[in-house]
Amino acid sequence: MASTNNNFALLTAACNAMKNSHSPYSKYPVGAAVLDSGGSIYTGCNVENAAFGSTICAEAAAVANAFAAGSTRPLVAIAVITSTGGMPCGNCRQILAEVAPDCQIFIATPQTLATPHETTLSAILPNPFTRLS
Repeated sequence: MASTNNNFALLTAACNAMKNSHSPYSKYPVGAAVLDSGGSIYTGCNVENAAFGSTICAEAAAVANAFAAGSTRPLVAIAVITSTGGMPCGNCRQILAEVAPDCQIFIATPQTLATPHETTLSAILPNPFTRLS
């Protein structure tokens, strides 16, 4: 389980990433940050595209940044910051199910960083697809 200090650092990193969002279509900036078991934080923001299927979600970007940086440690937590406290989309839930199935999830707005909603992946994605053997 992530420590309270790591939780706030994770939430703050996600809030800062939200400021870099490119969301000209939805006007809904999202920032995310993942924490690996070694204490490293990787961030991402949503990057929208006129071809909506090409849009990159903040959560996916944060996970990709962890891999791109060479992290091989388990991802133990993710923070997602939006203006409304929205949850990760279905695609991002599936990504987390494959790379961080036991992670803590913190959901907040820039105003509620100190009191985020905490949940688990199994609570928001009860029957994920799993790898085929």
